[in-house]
Amino acid sequence: MGFNIVLFEPEIPMNTGNIGRLTLASGSQLHLVKPFGFEINDTRLKRAGLDYWKHISLFIYENIKDFYTKNEGKKMVYFSSHGKQDYLAVDYEEELFLIFGKESVGLPQHIIDKNIEKIYKIPIFNTHVRSLNLANSVSIVVYEGLRIIK
Repeated sequence: MGFNIVLFEPEIPMNTGNIGRLTLASGSQLHLVKPFGFEINDTRLKRAGLDYWKHISLFIYENIKDFYTKNEGKKMVYFSSHGKQDYLAVDYEEELFLIFGKESVGLPQHIIDKNIEKIYKIPIFNTHVRSLNLANSVSIVVYEGLRIIK
């Protein structure tokens, strides 16, 4: 049971470390797409992932094209604060690829444009907040998905 959690160009090692721990706890796999805003051996990444990092099912890709080439034909959904559909509307199933953009700007616009019907958002109920923390967003989506498929 679990999902494929994908981070396009993650920038903050603590977020990636926390998401790695979540990946392991949820029975999921972690896919990281370069370039990163940190080194994969960054102590902050390891500290956030605790001693679990060595147990994570981890896939690393050189770039977005490499990711798509190696995962062609897989079912994928995307998450962005610009999405029109609510994350509760996702058709969650095991092995689904849950794709998140980098902390500073989210998903690349060309990815959004090409996949507009598969872009989902987590609602934000206050206009003073532009977006949620990446690790929090991944947690919300993954555990809603597990609730559905369990």
